[in-house]
Order: sequence, then structure tokens, then C-alpha cells
Amino acid sequence: MYPVQILCSVMNVSRSGFYDWKRRPKKNQDRLIVDIKSIHRESRGTYGVPRISIKLKELGHTAGRHTIHKLMRQENIFGLPIHRKKYRSPKIAREDLVRQNFAAEYPNQIWCCDITQKWTSEGWFYLAVVLDLYSRRIVGWSTGSNMRTELPLRALNQALVLRGNPKGVIHHSDRGSQYTSEQYLKRQETAELRTSFGSAGTCLDNAAVESFFSVLKRECLNRKSWRTRSELDDAIRDFIDRFYNPVRIRSNGKTPIQSEREYNQFLTQRCA
Repeated sequence: MYPVQILCSVMNVSRSGFYDWKRRPKKNQDRLIVDIKSIHRESRGTYGVPRISIKLKELGHTAGRHTIHKLMRQENIFGLPIHRKKYRSPKIAREDLVRQNFAAEYPNQIWCCDITQKWTSEGWFYLAVVLDLYSRRIVGWSTGSNMRTELPLRALNQALVLRGNPKGVIHHSDRGSQYTSEQYLKRQETAELRTSFGSAGTCLDNAAVESFFSVLKRECLNRKSWRTRSELDDAIRDFIDRFYNPVRIRSNGKTPIQSEREYNQFLTQRCA
């Protein structure tokens, strides 16, 4: 790198003229500033660096975000700040109402919920379930190609319809983002369910559902490879609706549906 004095001598320009030229805004920079102001004005003063950068690229500018940010600060141009509202779930949602005591006294006392996944040639496939702790019956379930909140929400809605919208049921799950989302918690609130969360990272706090998933994988999902999600969906439907709930006996010698039927018969006899 040569000194400025030598460069000016070779180019036959004065040093003062060189520095005066250096201080002048470049034509490209002038055009950039004009477009930044125009875009900001058209956005009604809301766009910040990220969205102004996108619009500038559409106009053919190649300036990076650092340059755009520097020019915006220089011209006193600022985007509208985003204030993201953080949802704070109620204190009751932070309590563990089950505390690893998986012995319900009657149906619709406690529902345990969770999500599992299985690989297919088309990609991951997910299953959300709602398990009645008394009978271990799967009273709601839903499948899908993603783990968004809508997946367990469909399972919960199915359970509510099947069980006749019972009030005061303890809804127990882990602290996954789906179950702690505002949308999911509001659905529990409107259904008048009692929210219960296990400890973070402790699978034993939801052992009842983990036990069902173990059975499902051992007796169905892990017995073959799955080509399509549709094929796996049919297998899950068949296992839950045609085998697990009505046919498969538990360690007490009863199927989930049989356990509930006998409980209802007991109530009928007691009330007779």
C-alpha cells in the first residue's frame, strides 16, 4: 500500500483534492440512501434492516446488511420495534398433580398425553395420544407428518368428544412446546380440564404413556419397515382401534374397554 502523497503525485492531483473526493458520497451510495428512504416511507415507517434489505435486493442493490444498517443510522432511519408478547401459563399449569402415582380410581379421572415418532421411507411420522389412566384405554389419538400443536390438539378434541366432554379431568403431560403452547392451554381451560405437568426431562413422570408406546413399538411399529406414512397410519389405526383397546389384555387380565365396562356395571349395581 503506497502513501497518499506518492499516489497523489503519480495521479497529478493535490492531497486536499483527494480527501475532498474521498469525503463525497459515492453515486451508488447516494442511490442506495434514496431507495432506503423510499422503502421506509412506503412501509409507513415500519420496516427495519431485514425487510429493507430484501426490498433493496429486489431493486438490484448488492449492499450487505451491515452497510444498510450503517446508512440507516447515519440518516436517522429506524424500523418499528417488535414487542413480542410472552405467554405466561397460569401457576396451576406448572404443578405436577400426578407425581408418578399412576393408579386412577375411575375413568376420566386422569388423562396422560404424549407424542412419539416413527421413521418411514417418506420421512418421520408422528403420533399423539390421550390415555385414560384408569383403564389404559387410548381415548384420543392423532397422526401427522409434523409435531406442531395441532397434532396433540386433534387427539385431545377426539378424547373430549368420545368421553362426552367430562369436567375436572386431570390432563397430565410433559413440558413439550406443544403442550405448553397458548393454544393448547386455552383448549384445556375451555374444556375445564385440570392441567398437570411432569418435571422437565423426566420420562418417569409420564411412565403410563411411555409404557403404551413401548407396547406399540414392540408389537407393531418395530416389526417391519414402513414405506409410506399412509401405510403406517393404517397400521396404527388397526392396532389401537381393533386390537389394543378391545382385545389386548393387560396384566390384570382385562382389556381397556373391558375394565371400563365392568366399572360402569359396578356403578349401575351400586345405584340400583
